[in-house]
Amino acid sequence: MEKIIIPSIIAKSQEELDERISKVKDYASLIQLDVMDGEFVQNTSLDFDFNLPQGIKFEAHLMVSDPAAWLAKNIDKVDTVLVHAESCVDPASSLRLAKEKGKKVGIALDPKTGLERLEPFLDTIDQALILTVKPGFYGSRFVPEALDKVRELRRTRPGLDIEVDGGIDPTTIIEAAHAGANMFVSGSFIIKAKDPKKAFEELNNTLEKEVDPDGSQGHD
Repeated sequence: MEKIIIPSIIAKSQEELDERISKVKDYASLIQLDVMDGEFVQNTSLDFDFNLPQGIKFEAHLMVSDPAAWLAKNIDKVDTVLVHAESCVDPASSLRLAKEKGKKVGIALDPKTGLERLEPFLDTIDQALILTVKPGFYGSRFVPEALDKVRELRRTRPGLDIEVDGGIDPTTIIEAAHAGANMFVSGSFIIKAKDPKKAFEELNNTLEKEVDPDGSQGHD
């Protein structure tokens, strides 16, 4: 199963969004947009009428109370839509809307949310996003207990893309990979680095060293 490192972007303005995309667009095959409304989480991000460059794939991590309203306005800008199971009464309606537009879809779970919230969507989603930090800010504390969900999900759904998001650095990326994740979202470690490309490559090299090409765990 392909393993991919995904830089994540928090932005308060178009200028900040452009600046942060420019740091990673030349080497990242996929960029995550952290969308926050100040209600579902305390922070705000991309809560303005933003524009994105062409030729880059984006996924929208919707940490908002009304994902359907956001999608109605912005769905054509992104390739993948990730909706929180905790964010609305009917996440399925947002998933249907995205699917109808030809987008990939996924359900995101906060660290304290159990896998039972994911079960009704497993036959619909393309990927599951397991948060390994409390959502809302760069640099939050990694929650290793969240990886128990990754292990269980990989055991029961071996072919599913499983994404982890939060606190990913050269140490935690190995923990997440050994738990069964194959998509790794990294925000502050990449975006706030003096050399974002070097930070990205460090994560990639660490992953390649520790995990064999066939997906088995590597050994020193």
